[in-house]
Amino acid sequence: MPVLRVECQWTQKDLAEKVGVSRQTIISIEKGKFTPSLILGFQIAKAFGVDINEVFQLETEKEG
Repeated sequence: MPVLRVECQWTQKDLAEKVGVSRQTIISIEKGKFTPSLILGFQIAKAFGVDINEVFQLETEKEG
């Protein structure tokens, strides 16, 4: 998500305002400390104009 935000030249505050959350929420999502609700996930994707899969990817644990 930070890559998309930077490509759009948005600050964390800009994105937060576009989706109606606090800047701290965006920081927590970007750091992986907070998993957004499905609704918020779709709002973020809509703000970027992309599919939700382009914003969030499931990270799987590496074996070994």
